[in-house]
Amino acid sequence: MTRASAGFATAIRLLLALALAGGGAAAQDAEPYVYKKTPHGDLAIHVHRPPGWKAADRRPAIVFFFGGGWTSGSVEQFEPQAAYLAGRGMIAARADYRVKSRQQVAPDVCVEDAKSAVRWLRQHAAELGLDPDRIAAAGGSAGGHLAACTAVTAGLEADGEDAAVSSRPNLLVLFNPALLDAAFFAGRGVAPARAKAIDAVASLGKDAPPAVLFYGSRDEKFLPGGKAFAAKARGLGLEAAVYVAGGVGHGFFNHPPWLESTLVETDRFLARHGYLEGEPARTAPPEALLNLEK
Repeated sequence: MTRASAGFATAIRLLLALALAGGGAAAQDAEPYVYKKTPHGDLAIHVHRPPGWKAADRRPAIVFFFGGGWTSGSVEQFEPQAAYLAGRGMIAARADYRVKSRQQVAPDVCVEDAKSAVRWLRQHAAELGLDPDRIAAAGGSAGGHLAACTAVTAGLEADGEDAAVSSRPNLLVLFNPALLDAAFFAGRGVAPARAKAIDAVASLGKDAPPAVLFYGSRDEKFLPGGKAFAAKARGLGLEAAVYVAGGVGHGFFNHPPWLESTLVETDRFLARHGYLEGEPARTAPPEALLNLEK
């Protein structure tokens, strides 16, 4: 991507953020924090606070992880969704993490960073005015895989962190997550035991949190993994819903009208679990209906 096209993409994201937040109160600008120091440099988490925020609050929170095939991607990706949810009253964060193109790391290291981000939010709950028992993890594609792994993967905790503070979220919001198997990750240079650990479907157990997943009907590579994840969760007596957008493929949720419809359904999911109050601040476009898989 050229500098000019990157600037244009950033401008579009800002316009979408303003449009999506327009149905509710305006959130504060995101504030960056260093959540982790690594041999490759510091990792930042960008925190959007809601209107009327106070440090004494106990707001529900959500952290987003960008997509990019564990190889690339930008922390700016979920700015519209984060701005909207902050406008609805949540603490909404967007976390950077190490990727192959910039830090020459494999997907298991990406998962380790994602777990560190969830832990950091919980450790700083008092400072950030958030409820440590109401933290959702979210992400798209590879970032959706990371979010899922924060909930289901045992181990892969970063050295030097306080493992007594849980790195597991309380809800999952997954936008066409790339829930691939251990063989795929082994082929990406991940050691066998760690590849097995980040196979989210295989690792899913009875303690997994409620989850909502969004896919395009033409996302042939990743939709089967999402359906398998949800089916296994429901077989364990857990809540997992898969919404499918007809006639679109991977990454559909990044663009109108599907950006709005997936966000409205995310709002409803969060409201059902006590993270939001009232009705969504936006309306799902009639041309972008999501079908709930049975």
